Amino acid sequence: MNALHRHEEERVEEVLQSLRAKGIRITDTRRAVLSYLVASHEHPSAEKIYRDLLPQFPSMSLATVYNNIKVFIDEGVVSEIKVRNDTTTYFDFMGHDHLNVVCEKCGRIADVDIEVPDLREEAASQSGYQITKTQMTVYGICPDCQKN
Repeated sequence: MNALHRHEEERVEEVLQSLRAKGIRITDTRRAVLSYLVASHEHPSAEKIYRDLLPQFPSMSLATVYNNIKVFIDEGVVSEIKVRNDTTTYFDFMGHDHLNVVCEKCGRIADVDIEVPDLREEAASQSGYQITKTQMTVYGICPDCQKN
């Protein structure tokens, strides 16, 4: 994983500050897992995060990665993506509203930046909720699989 860009570093610090304010302890591995997710331009599995961070944290376990991801999910900064015909769960940093498009054949996941103000307003109107984040998953067949 490459070094974080300035805006990614700022986002990591914002999330860590929010976690600290809630009394959640910030460890080196928690910071590393969060930084990995923020900088990732894909949707990694816990196993991939573990393999990639292990050289920096040789005593870290896969359970540590899962436990940190659970904290991030519980705090609403990371979401889970399940792919049909795949037992692996993939994770997505919720740094901005976007749509996840998942290929039903190969499992590839793409982010699509799309404005959904009408959807947010309608969801708020019908539910009475104050909508703070939007994440949607749409399933289909990717261009590569359409060719085959």
